[in-house]
Amino acid sequence: MTSVRRRLGGVRGISVLVAGGLLAALFAAAIRPADAAVTGVVRVDQVGFLAGESKQAYLMTTAATAGAKFAVVDVNGGTALSGEVGATSRGSWNRTYPAVYLIDFKALTKPGTYRIEVTGGATAKSPNFKIVDAPALYGKLVADGVTFFQAQRDGRDVIAGALGRQPAHLNDATTDVYRTPRFKTEDVIADRDLTKIGGPVDVEGGWYDAGDYLKFTHTTAYGDAVLFAAQRALGSAAPPTLDAEAHVGLKWLDKVWDQSTKTLYLQVGIGSGNDAGTFTGDHDLWRLPQDDDGNTTTKDRYAAAHRPVFRAAAPGAKISPNLAGRVSAAFALAAQVDAARDPARAAAEFQAATSLYAQADAASPPTPLVTALPNEFYPEDSWHDDMEFGAAEIALAAQKLGKDATPYLADAATFARGYLDGETGDTFNLYDTSALAHADLIQALKKAGNPASLPVTPAALVADLKRQVQTGDSRADSDIFHAGGDYTDFDVNSHTFGLLTTAALYKQASGDSSFDAFATRQRNWLLGANAWGTSFMIGEGTTFPHCPQHQVSNLRAGTDGSAPLLTGAVVNGPNSPAHFRGGLGSFQDDMVRCPSSGDEFKAFGGHGGRYVDDVRSWQTSEPALDMTGSAILGAALQQAVATGGPGGPGNGGGPGNGGGPGNGGGNNFTVSISAPTATVAAGQSARLTVSAAGSNSSLLVALQVTGMPGGMTVALAPAAIILGRDARMVVTAAPETPKGTYTITVTGTALGGKTSTAKLKLTVT
Repeated sequence: MTSVRRRLGGVRGISVLVAGGLLAALFAAAIRPADAAVTGVVRVDQVGFLAGESKQAYLMTTAATAGAKFAVVDVNGGTALSGEVGATSRGSWNRTYPAVYLIDFKALTKPGTYRIEVTGGATAKSPNFKIVDAPALYGKLVADGVTFFQAQRDGRDVIAGALGRQPAHLNDATTDVYRTPRFKTEDVIADRDLTKIGGPVDVEGGWYDAGDYLKFTHTTAYGDAVLFAAQRALGSAAPPTLDAEAHVGLKWLDKVWDQSTKTLYLQVGIGSGNDAGTFTGDHDLWRLPQDDDGNTTTKDRYAAAHRPVFRAAAPGAKISPNLAGRVSAAFALAAQVDAARDPARAAAEFQAATSLYAQADAASPPTPLVTALPNEFYPEDSWHDDMEFGAAEIALAAQKLGKDATPYLADAATFARGYLDGETGDTFNLYDTSALAHADLIQALKKAGNPASLPVTPAALVADLKRQVQTGDSRADSDIFHAGGDYTDFDVNSHTFGLLTTAALYKQASGDSSFDAFATRQRNWLLGANAWGTSFMIGEGTTFPHCPQHQVSNLRAGTDGSAPLLTGAVVNGPNSPAHFRGGLGSFQDDMVRCPSSGDEFKAFGGHGGRYVDDVRSWQTSEPALDMTGSAILGAALQQAVATGGPGGPGNGGGPGNGGGPGNGGGNNFTVSISAPTATVAAGQSARLTVSAAGSNSSLLVALQVTGMPGGMTVALAPAAIILGRDARMVVTAAPETPKGTYTITVTGTALGGKTSTAKLKLTVT
């Protein structure tokens, strides 16, 4: 059995690399005349565009050419727009595609579904895409991202969803505490056994970090903070699932922060086993999570049935400031969201935030900073940003709850100055939370009347937000596909969604719209306008990852390719070929081989980037909380900016808050199932379609299924649809499902709380 290594985290900073081959003189092939067409492919954002924003696609051709023309064609075959493809290539991508041309179709503004067809000097067709409004475009990304968090739930409170999830790791409710082990290499433990030092403690619940079943306080806090920040940004326009999911994460954080003993628990589980081979780790097994509690194999004791929990520091001791800052920020963001509707709950969240914040070891931070075991899973070297984050969010929560925010404002400004003086270089992602910290500190200072004599000013914070966006913009200017992230290293998708986040935060803080086109291009790149022609968020567009390194998704796959979708998951993305030295490795025991080759994107690798959609490819295809969390917040903030919603300019009162598109009037809709009755044999599946119809074409409807008997699962993909679209519904009856006729109810819930139901009479034979 081959152990699967986790991704080892992102390297801080976005490299500003000058893309080679921008001059036509570098082309190996001569330009062909217009009457000698070459073949090509069109890369475009497969999800869609807003009517008024910039719109670009890319034509990749097998030889340099001239005289190519394009037409934007609607679903009826009519031409909505036509023009000439850019005459000058943006550069050579690789030997197969030595020329890449720009297609500008900004003039297309009418809502609808379209594709691009290229004729003349080259021939190619694009996938379909839409022209929609901001709630329809970004709202689905947010809702689907939350669906991934739902799929990552651990413990009793799981949601079956498309993956047929079942309760798992119930033994985590009474697990023992162990001493931090010694590591020999990366995550291989040097000790012959683990040493118990306490317990039992209750760490049941929470979310799996990635494709494995480990749970980290470091990444959970980041994921939970961005969920609450997204909810705050969208206000009443938030999908109905967002609030519940954010509180799932908070419930677990409240377990791992023991206020009575001042103990913060760091992690549940171990990655690999030990060097002596006397025990295994999570990455040494490939199985469904519900099997772990019943695993009686002695060697698997720490990997499955009796997962260890580790502390961030001894009880009462000071805690690594990166951890204390970001976890306290999550509690404080929850207090802000809950302040108006549940003051008592908000007060408890505020207490948790301030008590943990007080334990931060800002005077003498440990080296390395504490993130995970081993530290190489998530190597972080900045902490001022996390402490600024915690202090700024506590200050905002204090202002909402009528408490004194003054000491936290002073702290936040001090930590912001520390960041500006010595830790700049990244943009918003798991390893750098400064963008959100800056933006929220600006708001807290404004509410306090912008007190003087603090070590940082709002102007300095705005300037640093601009610097972070400019870093990505500078790289995008020199990249053939306008990529602002570095696709030659880990976490490019998280960094790129982070650029969407930071661009929106900067626009809100400054009113400067000069980076709007840049932000659009980053979304485009993430959703299909890249060399590989794939969206990197599962379920978005027409081409997206189908074989992620995710155990539940993989083990639920069928040999015919009918794997349930891990909807909303964002994968790592392209990476350097250097990280693939030695190939993809062998399949672990029980891994399901995907129907595709796994390397169908090989022909499109170039400029130091390779992308592989294969269950073995942790380097490019493993999803994670932080990457999807960045997508949720980036999409939410872009929607808020576009609509003038709660998190946008003006902070409320604009479109998107009551009565406008997506909320209130005109939002009546109906949910229907493709057949009123169905029959399924025990051990088999039935396939149907769920549809939603109504007058508001941008309305997003979240779907939920109830009424299933024991042993039956109903998978919906996607779990949220826009009116006029369909979801696939797969009903599976396990062999033990009792025979009989049951009424299955599908409930659709729209923004604002309106609902519609449809019923299916299902007979199990």
